[in-house]
Amino acid sequence: MKIKVISIPVQNQEKALAFYTNILGFVKKLDVPLSENNRWLTVVAKEEQDGPEILLEPSPNHFKPSKTYQKALMEAGIPYTQSARNV
Repeated sequence: MKIKVISIPVQNQEKALAFYTNILGFVKKLDVPLSENNRWLTVVAKEEQDGPEILLEPSPNHFKPSKTYQKALMEAGIPYTQSARNV
């Protein structure tokens, strides 16, 4: 079994894309408009572009549990996901 897509809720897709590409070194794979403000936006590791995709999924601003969860993780300094690199 292989993981193809993992979803990470983000408050701002454009800022998340900039972070994942400019800071972490991922590359954009898919960018498909879904509605006026939302896209199916995925990034992949530069070294493994056919590997698992990270979906930068828009987190609904009106869904309080999602905001509370993300804020608590950020304040605690806990990343939503972690990755390992071969060194």
